Amino acid sequence: MRDRVPVVVQGSGRRGRRAGLAGVLWAGAELIVTVGVVVLLLVVHQVWWTNRQAAAAAQEQVQALERAWGEDPPGGSGAETAGAAAGAGADSGAGGGPVVGPQPGGSVDAGAAPAATRAARPAAGTPARDRAYAVLRVPRLGLVVPVAQGVDKRAVLDKGYAGQYPGTAGPGERGNFALAGHRNTHGEPFRYINRLRAGDELIVDLRGRRYTYVVGKILNETTERDTGVIAPVPRSVVKPDQGYSEPGAYITLTTCTPEYSSKYRLVVWGTLRSSGPS
Repeated sequence: MRDRVPVVVQGSGRRGRRAGLAGVLWAGAELIVTVGVVVLLLVVHQVWWTNRQAAAAAQEQVQALERAWGEDPPGGSGAETAGAAAGAGADSGAGGGPVVGPQPGGSVDAGAAPAATRAARPAAGTPARDRAYAVLRVPRLGLVVPVAQGVDKRAVLDKGYAGQYPGTAGPGERGNFALAGHRNTHGEPFRYINRLRAGDELIVDLRGRRYTYVVGKILNETTERDTGVIAPVPRSVVKPDQGYSEPGAYITLTTCTPEYSSKYRLVVWGTLRSSGPS
């Protein structure tokens, strides 16, 4: 008998390895696509959906405030529900956002506040944090946004509100009525404040009163630790040539800059021009 010669089939193992490699590559590609879709959805949610949601809720809050003011004139029994114009013990803003910190003191004596401002403050012990009490209007930008006490992200800024820095003066008061607001996402109320120019009006409505400020100066960029910009007499400690040197009734708007970044702060200052019944 002849010895049988074993037959070796070439290429079967190679084809198997190729098939395995192709499967791995395909699975990797599917994973990359899935991650990309998830990231895209998160971006859409953060940039688009949160804007719509916060902006709509903020406008509802403005309407609710205006209805309450119409039903309960200044000095009425519902005054404590309007919020606080300048309250000690409000949130410190540790949640982040366009905050200039740490916060200075400089609380304004309540006895020096206009009567309408004092009436709008809550009764003793009533929490002021996250409660809208005023409305900021910026005609040049078509902006109408509720104002709440505190600059905490979750409680105030992420709702699309402008938040008042704790310890700063109330609307119409001598000192500095200082506000923060998001520039991007969550309603982005302060997105276009870089377009403001000297002479533009910043109107603050408080139940029964209207305070009209006029933009005077703009600080295009400073650090997040520049506490001077929200001092009673606002003046940058980073750029000492920027700001004011005399006491007065000021308003300050702060937000992050450049857009989609929180590296620096953009600051708009104004001075009180007039006040009267709304």
